[in-house]
Amino acid sequence: MLLPALGNTCIYYIAPLMVAQLAGHLAGGGTDVLPYVVAFAGLLIVAEVVWRIGIHCLNRVDGLGGENLSVIGMKALLAKDAAFFHDNFAGSLTKRVHSFAWRFTDIADTLAFSVVANLIPLGFASVVLWNYHPVLVLVLVGMITLTGLVVAPLVRRRQALVDKREAAIARVSGHIADSLTNMETVRAFAAEDREAAEHQVRVREHRRLAIRSWDYANLKIDVVAAPLSVLTNVLGLYFAVKLGNLGIEALVVTFAYFANATRIMFEFNQIYRRMESSLTEAAQFTELLLDPPTVLDPDTPEKLTPAGADVRFDNVVFAHAGASELFTGLNLVVPAGTRIGLVGRSGGGKSTLTKLLLRLMDIDGGRISVGGQDISTLKQADLRGLIAYVPQEPAMFHRTLKENIAFARPGASDEDVLNAARIAHVTEFAATLPDGFDTLVGERGVKLSGGQRQRVALARAVLRDAPILLLDEATSALDSESEILVQQALWQVMEGRTALVVAHRLSTVARMDQLIVLDRGQIVEQGSHTELLALDGAYARLWQHQSGGFLDEEADEVITRGGRRGAPSR
Repeated sequence: MLLPALGNTCIYYIAPLMVAQLAGHLAGGGTDVLPYVVAFAGLLIVAEVVWRIGIHCLNRVDGLGGENLSVIGMKALLAKDAAFFHDNFAGSLTKRVHSFAWRFTDIADTLAFSVVANLIPLGFASVVLWNYHPVLVLVLVGMITLTGLVVAPLVRRRQALVDKREAAIARVSGHIADSLTNMETVRAFAAEDREAAEHQVRVREHRRLAIRSWDYANLKIDVVAAPLSVLTNVLGLYFAVKLGNLGIEALVVTFAYFANATRIMFEFNQIYRRMESSLTEAAQFTELLLDPPTVLDPDTPEKLTPAGADVRFDNVVFAHAGASELFTGLNLVVPAGTRIGLVGRSGGGKSTLTKLLLRLMDIDGGRISVGGQDISTLKQADLRGLIAYVPQEPAMFHRTLKENIAFARPGASDEDVLNAARIAHVTEFAATLPDGFDTLVGERGVKLSGGQRQRVALARAVLRDAPILLLDEATSALDSESEILVQQALWQVMEGRTALVVAHRLSTVARMDQLIVLDRGQIVEQGSHTELLALDGAYARLWQHQSGGFLDEEADEVITRGGRRGAPSR
């Protein structure tokens, strides 16, 4: 940051001093101007070299600073729990973390080129002017200080306007990302005009707030700073003439120094606008960092030494944020190597159990253990390394098909990826893609069908090769023929592993070792398919009211009332 200041000193203060000395030399009858011209040329060359070196160094400071802050921001987002992302737009978060990182460049450049590059030369100017007359220094520094004191409160008041402006642009970014992410839905409901109108409303609000903040700077801050700058120059010239016989050299130097130094007054607002804009945008992200993640690794985590792959839920208490308790003392034991089916109507807590086991959310009471170890005492990465998870809505990255499968196990060989794809029957449709396994699947996997995305997610689980499998509606998007093939693969993968399988389609879990029927967070029945049918209870009613393997709305209503009806006609 000092090199640009040195360059400014050469150009704006030493060069005028040399010109003033040349003028004084000529006024005194001197005729030899060559030494002054050579020195002047050398000074400009030195200034240019200093500037180039300074910018070269600053470019690297900007780049490395932005890179480090970007990594810090991304790690901070990755540490957040699931609820955080439910409450924030992906587009808004993207803008915030990007601004947090790269606004550093604006701040560094502003400090280097507008603050340090003005203050250090001002010190040089003060020394030179002091040699002519101390009053010149007092006038210059005093007027600059006075301008700063007058303008600072106005600038601070403008901060509230800037905060509102930046919040508005974050809402615009969030809406754009939301609309583009759900473009198929927008088109399916012919909502293009509606979304464009909503975008216009948000952009109009941003425009209104932006103009309001800009007008405040132009009509209030600059209106104050400009007259003070003019007055400073006038006073400098006046005292240069009136303070005795200072000579033509002092007059030229004073005029040049005052003109250059008072640029700081005009730049007060511009400097602050750049700084406040950068700091405000960065602050929007740092505000998110003030709320620490709710799911944290313990300060001194236990070493992962599971004695088997059994899973236990002991007196588990849990409530979603803002909701009443879902689990109130839930107890469930899943012996190692046991295949458990979790069934029941929507909202019973089936998927929540899988998320609690993964520690995507933390329980409010009780204990969850794997292989005898409390999962809250382990590193999250160690815990999840024991689990292969297939969610209800498989997430795809905008990467190649092969990369999406290999995401489950970094460093896996192409042969292992291909084998997992073969088991999950991904190879059957991969061959039809333009570039096979090297085909980009699009954002969120939009180039693949729902069933194809589920097969990719299953291939990940196969490649993960973990002792515990969590399958949340892992075959719900498959057609009947594909489901038969994939279920065969799943039975092969589940062999010797602990498996918890969530299903609404009861036919997918009928062969499980045990079925757990959940209703409003309570285990209402437990046993094999045959045993539960013999009980003629909640599971039997679910089975009777299945049509094509799904629980229809009428059946759900009947079960809620606790009634009985005959099976629907086929």
